[in-house]
Amino acid sequence: MEYEGRYQQAQRPKYDCLLFDLDDTLYPLSSGLAMECRKNIEDYMVQKLGIEQSKIPDMCNLLYKNYGTTMAGLRAIGYDFDYDDYHGFVHGRLPYENLKPDPVLRNLLLSLPIRKVIFTNADRIHAAKVLRKLGLEDCFEGIICFETLNPTHKHSVSDDEDASEFGDSKPTTTACTEYFDIIGHFSQAHAGSELPKTPIVCKPSESAIERALKIANINPQRTMFFEDSVRNIQSGKRVGLHTVLVGTSHRTKGADFALESIHNIREALPELWEAEEKSEKVRYSGKVAIETSVTA
Repeated sequence: MEYEGRYQQAQRPKYDCLLFDLDDTLYPLSSGLAMECRKNIEDYMVQKLGIEQSKIPDMCNLLYKNYGTTMAGLRAIGYDFDYDDYHGFVHGRLPYENLKPDPVLRNLLLSLPIRKVIFTNADRIHAAKVLRKLGLEDCFEGIICFETLNPTHKHSVSDDEDASEFGDSKPTTTACTEYFDIIGHFSQAHAGSELPKTPIVCKPSESAIERALKIANINPQRTMFFEDSVRNIQSGKRVGLHTVLVGTSHRTKGADFALESIHNIREALPELWEAEEKSEKVRYSGKVAIETSVTA
């Protein structure tokens, strides 16, 4: 028993969790969903929020760059809207038919002897649709999504002990019609004022990643994080995750590995399978040795 204990400690796998982004990570950018999503966001800003069409391109770029998502940026600069309505408009009209079942990826995921979790900024309905279209809905232990980090049933900061740190996410009714001019802010030579904060919790915020890890009881030191976003990868690295940039073979700062496609995971990261294979081999050889000793 003493030998077995030392062996198990020595053979403990390096990773005990694999954390996967969803969009443009588990399926390629060429699917066209990202482009359609961007168009739907712009339409929402014009049709639902009354923002001038001419301001949309610059506004979207600045909000996305500074807040992680356009949605988070819109809330920061003063726009109030229902989160479900936003997601229904932006994701509800996506061409999900472009996504096809991926039996190759499914087999790869099911063969991985490690806990697997989805971590996406998208809403729950979108995540479920994508996984179902790809045929991967039963390949993951769970999904950390928009609602996980932004529980809209919270009515006040006191409802959630962590709300003071991460922001109360329930949309509030306000008569305020003045919005922070983010385009004007960045057009100034020396913009001295700070940007307003967003109540929405999302990647690439380090606190958002840390909260997700806490909720799912994930140890970053023993977790591999798969993402197509360089800045999300860099934030993940800063909180201690092992990082894999998906969608390019060029390894950028903050990425421990880079995969042209998620389908390359076994060739690029054989260690994810090797620990289990070595464990099986040693267990088998140990059993043979014991049987030989008994029969000698």
